[in-house]
Amino acid sequence: MAVERLPPHLGVDAEVPKFLLQSTYTIDGIKGLITDGGTKRVEVVRNMIEASGGRLESMYFSFGKNDTYVLCEMPDHKAAAALAIAIRAAGGVDSRITPVLTAEEVDEAVRVKEAYQPPGR
Repeated sequence: MAVERLPPHLGVDAEVPKFLLQSTYTIDGIKGLITDGGTKRVEVVRNMIEASGGRLESMYFSFGKNDTYVLCEMPDHKAAAALAIAIRAAGGVDSRITPVLTAEEVDEAVRVKEAYQPPGR
C-alpha cells in the first residue's frame, strides 16, 4: 500500500492524516435520507470534506451500530475537528471522527521506544 504524501508545494514531505468518521442518523436525519437518497448524501459529504481541504476516500452505509462509515484524508487534526464540530452542530447525525493509521505508520510507531511506568509500580 502506497503512503499518500502532501503536495510538494506545501514544503513538507509528511503523510496526509486519514480519519474514520462514524455517524448514526437521528430521526430527522433518517427522514432527510429518505428524501435525499444515499447518492446525494455522499455528494454532500464529499463536497464538505473537499471544502475543508480534504479528500473523500470512501463512504459506506451500514445496518450496524453506525449508519455510515466515511474514510477520508484531511490536511490536519484541526481541519478534522472543525469538520466534526460542523457536522454535529448541524444536527441530523451523531458523529465521531477517529484518526486512523496505515500499517507503515504502525511500523514506525512500534520502533519508537517510549518509557512508561504503570500506576502503582
